[in-house]
Amino acid sequence: MTAPPPRSYHDMGGVPAGAVEPTEHDYALWEKRVDALMMLLSAPQRQLLKVDELRRNIEAIGPDAYDRMSYYERGMSWICSTLIQRGTITIDELGRKMAEVEARAGTAATAATASREEQEGRT
Repeated sequence: MTAPPPRSYHDMGGVPAGAVEPTEHDYALWEKRVDALMMLLSAPQRQLLKVDELRRNIEAIGPDAYDRMSYYERGMSWICSTLIQRGTITIDELGRKMAEVEARAGTAATAATASREEQEGRT
C-alpha cells in the first residue's frame, strides 16, 4: 500500500479544527473589485481564468505568504499569476499599472491630509 501524497500547506480538508463561525461583515471596495474581476474573467464568454489554473496558483503560494495575505490579497495573486502565465498581461504591464495606482493613492492621501490640515487651521 502506498502512502498518500503529502498535503500542500493550504490543504486543510479533513484536518481537525474548531467550528467555523459564519459572520456577516462589510467588504472593502477593493475586495469587491477582486470578486468582480474573478467573476468577469472566469465568465464562459471570456474564459480568461479557469478553475485548474487558479488552483495551481493557489497551491504555488508559499506558507509564509499564504499566512500573511488575506483571502482577497491571495485572490489578486492568483488572478495576476494566471493572467501572466496565459500571456494576457505582462509583468511589465502589471508593474506599470501598480505604480500608477500607488501614485494615484499617494496623491489622494496627500490631498486628504492637506484638506484636513486646512480645516483644522494648520496651514
